[in-house]
Amino acid sequence: MADSAAYRVRLARGPEDLRAAQALRYAVFVTELGGDGPLVDHVCGLETDAFDPFADHLLLTDPAAGDAVIAVYRLMRADQAALAGGFYGANEYDLTPLLASGRRVLELGRSCLHPDYRGGTAMMTLWQGLADYVARHAIEVLFGVASFPGTDVQALAQPLSILHHRHLAPTDLRVRALPQHFRPMDLIPADQIDARAAMVQTPAQIKAYLRLGGFVGEGACVDHAFNTTDVCLLLDTARMTATQRRIHGAAT
Repeated sequence: MADSAAYRVRLARGPEDLRAAQALRYAVFVTELGGDGPLVDHVCGLETDAFDPFADHLLLTDPAAGDAVIAVYRLMRADQAALAGGFYGANEYDLTPLLASGRRVLELGRSCLHPDYRGGTAMMTLWQGLADYVARHAIEVLFGVASFPGTDVQALAQPLSILHHRHLAPTDLRVRALPQHFRPMDLIPADQIDARAAMVQTPAQIKAYLRLGGFVGEGACVDHAFNTTDVCLLLDTARMTATQRRIHGAAT
């Protein structure tokens, strides 16, 4: 795994590491953002779900803080998803185009960063660790549900519309929100979008994927338990430019 001078990246090695990841997720998703869920452990302060035991958990730690876990990513390959009964994202999106492609896919989820480390190099170090994992497992397509805070879709009309009009996935990878969850994203005509306002409302994680050449699936989903509006992000390593590959650190 790729370390920096300040931080270390590694996979969770056992139950203690997993609990540390779940505790950070609780602090961010539940305490900070107001989320909840049937398996959230409010007594112990852990954000858990049924997919955790089957996935790899990428951890970023700070040696200066006793190797405290300061950022996490949950990673699930197709072989792991088969054991888990499917991918997490299948609860909101029809993943058929992606899974029928025959390509090696990796689902990214539960990504979060401790608030004290935002705006610095911590997330970039975690991404370098992710790039190493992608190369090791010869992953071709990365995907995962990413979230906007809040459940008022109309309030997110600018960013959702710019994603739909400018960053919709090509048809061979275009997953679609399940009918019972589908919320249209083309809420504003393309020529009426305020691009600056749209980007201000777009979370940093989503903007980072767009800079790497990422796409979004068709339709948004409202997750009332987590108090979010979700989109499905996809990143096809074969479609990345040489510059984008260098930024991501992925193997060409």
